[in-house]
Amino acid sequence: MRILAIDVGTGTQDIMIYDTEKELENSIKIVLPSPHLYISQQIREIENDIYFDGEIMGGGKIKRSIQEHMEKGYKVVMEPTCAKTIRDNLEQVKAIGIEIADDSNEYKDYRKITLGDIDITKLAEFLLGYDLEFDFDRIAIAVQDHGYNENMGDRDFRFEKIREKVSQPISPLEFGFKKDVPEYFTRMQAVRRQVKNEGIEELPLVMDTKFASIAGMCYDEVAMKLNSFIVIDIGNGHTTAASIEDGKIQGVFEHHTSSLTGESLERYIKRLASGEITHEEVHEDFGHGAHVLNPISKIEKVIVSGPKRELIEKTNLDWHHAAPGGDVMMTGTIGLIKTVLG
Repeated sequence: MRILAIDVGTGTQDIMIYDTEKELENSIKIVLPSPHLYISQQIREIENDIYFDGEIMGGGKIKRSIQEHMEKGYKVVMEPTCAKTIRDNLEQVKAIGIEIADDSNEYKDYRKITLGDIDITKLAEFLLGYDLEFDFDRIAIAVQDHGYNENMGDRDFRFEKIREKVSQPISPLEFGFKKDVPEYFTRMQAVRRQVKNEGIEELPLVMDTKFASIAGMCYDEVAMKLNSFIVIDIGNGHTTAASIEDGKIQGVFEHHTSSLTGESLERYIKRLASGEITHEEVHEDFGHGAHVLNPISKIEKVIVSGPKRELIEKTNLDWHHAAPGGDVMMTGTIGLIKTVLG
């Protein structure tokens, strides 16, 4: 079985092509800039009004680049679906000066940019340039999706859905959607539409980036020898940690990386392990929240990944940088692959 796994992060999109007939370490691995970065650069280089079509994607720097473009005196028009990249509420999108398109024929003199978290055509052309076949049995894609509920802020809604998922101890692999994706996960829905629009009939597995990483870290060589431990992804924007015992998540907390110090991170990890951490203490510290089912026996080790993982070095914890398959950049893609196979 050949599997294409794409993990779309804030800084990079990490890609792995895995063949079950070969060793994991012999997989093709590609690390490219995250789509929102090169689209933002494209916006900055344009000296014209811009028309956006396409899909909902990770906004990142796109909103700031659009605002800077409008400050130069240019107009920006977005089709309704892709405009949700800026805000799910289109009235809020219009409030910052973006026009929502009714008829694309009115904007024929505008420069056009198509939004989307993935570009299967571009990736296929890249692989074919190295005589690699674009022929896969399964495709799996990870994006971070806060979900959308018009009656709840995205920070609260995201964690509410995490809490619902961890209503009992579960394997991290259970965070993957192999079939139906809830409608409120608009970014995952958009990824599936993109793949379908590329002519690929089979639905890709989709998964949140944080839990893809958590799943992948559990297959690190060191982690696989442990029974009671912490896995933590320290990302550019968010930090997500889970306590693991008997192969299942016993508790989780999520915070904003910029709000954490070595001291506070160590405190949260210890309280997660002991089961004493509360949702209120994390939420009131401007994090997403915490949810614990059971304490774990002990912290045998903290398994850490993510671009800001050096923060763990400011703690007194016994930590290990995850490198499943021998690569610190591939925790998310390996989590996707293991979820497909699981």
